[in-house]
Amino acid sequence: MLMKSRALPEEAAAAGRRAAPHAVVIGSGFGGLAAAVRLAARGYRVTVLEKLDGPGGRAYVHRRGGHVFDAGPTIITVPFLFEELWTLAGRRLADDVRLIALDPFYRIRFTDGDHFDYSGDPARLRAEVQRISPGDAAGFERFMAEADQCYRLGFDALGSKAFTTFGDLLAAAPSLVRMRGWRTLHQMVARHLEHPKLRIAFSLQSLLIGGNPFSVTCVYSLINALERLWGVHWAEGGTGQLAQGLARLVDSLGGTVRYGAEVRRIEVDRGRATGVTLADGERIAADLVVSNADTAWTYRHLIEPRHRRHWSDRRIERGRYSMSLFVWYFGTSKRFDDVPHHMMVLTTRYRELLADIFRRHRLAEDFSLYLHRPTATDPTMAPPGCDTFYALAPVPHLASGTDWPSFAETYRRSIQEALERTVLPDLGRHLTESFVTTPQDFHDRLLSFRGAAFGLEPVLLQSAWFRPHNRSEDIDRLYMVGASTHPGAGVPGVLMSAKALDSVVPDPTALART
Repeated sequence: MLMKSRALPEEAAAAGRRAAPHAVVIGSGFGGLAAAVRLAARGYRVTVLEKLDGPGGRAYVHRRGGHVFDAGPTIITVPFLFEELWTLAGRRLADDVRLIALDPFYRIRFTDGDHFDYSGDPARLRAEVQRISPGDAAGFERFMAEADQCYRLGFDALGSKAFTTFGDLLAAAPSLVRMRGWRTLHQMVARHLEHPKLRIAFSLQSLLIGGNPFSVTCVYSLINALERLWGVHWAEGGTGQLAQGLARLVDSLGGTVRYGAEVRRIEVDRGRATGVTLADGERIAADLVVSNADTAWTYRHLIEPRHRRHWSDRRIERGRYSMSLFVWYFGTSKRFDDVPHHMMVLTTRYRELLADIFRRHRLAEDFSLYLHRPTATDPTMAPPGCDTFYALAPVPHLASGTDWPSFAETYRRSIQEALERTVLPDLGRHLTESFVTTPQDFHDRLLSFRGAAFGLEPVLLQSAWFRPHNRSEDIDRLYMVGASTHPGAGVPGVLMSAKALDSVVPDPTALART
């Protein structure tokens, strides 16, 4: 009898979950998993469907030869957004994942061998500015004050607000005017700083979210403030530990994460999302659907044209899409201890290279690199005495016409030669693991429209209300989260998109009565 009485609450809870409205989430990136946690905590029965064999989406993890390679995001900021999700599940982030604060945040290496260490210590950051250009000290203070204002108005006030009506845009207009959001990020930086190196050091951050600093709105200066306020962190064991932890939270809340489950079509009946059909033909009914897949791919390939008045094929094709990425993952049989955790290795060209990538869609011979060496902080990412790296080059999306299956190795060799000349001498003699991801992989494996790594480019008229809405403009009970919806890319952005979802998804008890 005692055993039976203890089982009754568990049986009742299971029955309650079965009776709850069903939410299907497409994709297990950070946005999808965060949405699943929030929906499950509100009382939805949640199923996450993931095409790959593990969680993370762009934050997938590759394991080869004792090396752990984070496929995508490696810079973790705003830890409280993760802590909120663990709290919703009745747990503590620190019990599952240890975050390590990095110092410096990253090193920017210029072509003359000089470098700028970007740190969260105000005194050291000022000293770096004054070392390069003493005359820019006052301008640096003005820039930081303006970036702080953009953080307050753009991130704190608007980041988790779903822009679903024109009235939402009008309500935000005074803040956009105060930030003078019509200026580009580089224009804002150049207004305060004169030295070319400093203009680069304080504007390249928008590339982390797929934006050209010469075209994205200056609102994204908030990244500088966000990093200084909350720090830059590393998740011990790799970013994949956060994805795995979120997947466990979904499970602890009674949800399900299914791998190897590619969605082929979102089912729509009388203007309402009613479920999905998988690539193998399985049909899964749902009371609402949340897509963490690329929004352009979602509308273009998962929803029949007759259901799309706003997101027509023509509108999707006319969009201005972000850059893509070429990423070379490699392991070495020795350690390169002069290389910090995060380093930007720049080429001579800045504006013109970005014009090649974003405007001309031309693959240039030169490149700038983000070099990631997690073993600088976390030796567990490689076998003893070894290093794990990736070198990431921003490149045009597939409109460049590059035949990546044929050209990838040539491009990889060029990157290796550049690193050997600069920061990794004799690299070739110590390589133990090597593989790449190209724009074609973003298209074929990650299902990103045109192979763009960040969806629509975050220019002013493709941001906030002008970006694909968190609540679909076309279909009732269809919602969007992730890099390609509001507020945009980057780990904080995709987590905030799931937070914005809370304001537009109906309460499950109300949905159960309809």
